[in-house]
Amino acid sequence: MSGYDVGHVAYLVLLLILVGGWLATRRTNLRQLLRHASSWAVIFTLAIVGASLWTDIRRDLPSQATVTQSGAIEVARAYDGHYYLTLGVNGTPVNFMVDTGATDIVLSRHDAERAGIDADRLMFTGRAGTANGTVATAPVRLDELTLGPLADHDVRAQVNAGEMDLSLLGMAYLQRFARIEITGDRLVLER
Repeated sequence: MSGYDVGHVAYLVLLLILVGGWLATRRTNLRQLLRHASSWAVIFTLAIVGASLWTDIRRDLPSQATVTQSGAIEVARAYDGHYYLTLGVNGTPVNFMVDTGATDIVLSRHDAERAGIDADRLMFTGRAGTANGTVATAPVRLDELTLGPLADHDVRAQVNAGEMDLSLLGMAYLQRFARIEITGDRLVLER
């Protein structure tokens, strides 16, 4: 147990002693004391469960891109500091993480299959260096890639042979925009 954990345990024990001492000094019967204690235990348990579930719920909430009157696309920064966009890949909505460190548009194997690409027939002859090491990739052409009102056709992309939670929207797509700007907590893309 680290010093940090010891401090937490000591705090909780002290809190328990204080609350228990206060309850014991009150002139109430044991039944009422247990009822109050169990009510507070339920309240604290629900608060802890709610807080832990909120982290999962917040992570799964999609980030919605908006199109401004000038035609720019804006998306808010997610809770984890990244920007996420949902693009149509061959007509199928696919969630991407905007990754300025990625050279290409990189589809996970799962997303590629959802978009109508037979991943079992791909030739994984390419290599890409990632934070997790080198992975095999297969070049593909996407018939259509849409973001809001924008549509691109015959777009070059890669399918990653390794495990990926999300597809990546790299510089090969981002360079199609005349302006890429991060302002405050918003990413602005404009053609």
